[in-house]
Amino acid sequence: MPWYLINMNPLHRLYKHNDILYKIIREVPFHNFNNMDIVKEFRDFVGADHVLQTQTHFLFCETIQDAEIIE
Repeated sequence: MPWYLINMNPLHRLYKHNDILYKIIREVPFHNFNNMDIVKEFRDFVGADHVLQTQTHFLFCETIQDAEIIE
């Protein structure tokens, strides 16, 4: 299974998918949404920039950018 959850702190859950880390803002069951337009509106409302899916939930996430060293 390519999806896995990293539990570092209960307040800051991270999710790794395709070697990209995401900070989970909200986790909401599928049954709370009627269509994908509502999912997109909720994504914008909570300030997420990406939505992932598990078998039962949508994960509204913020992408963690790679750090760059500036000299």
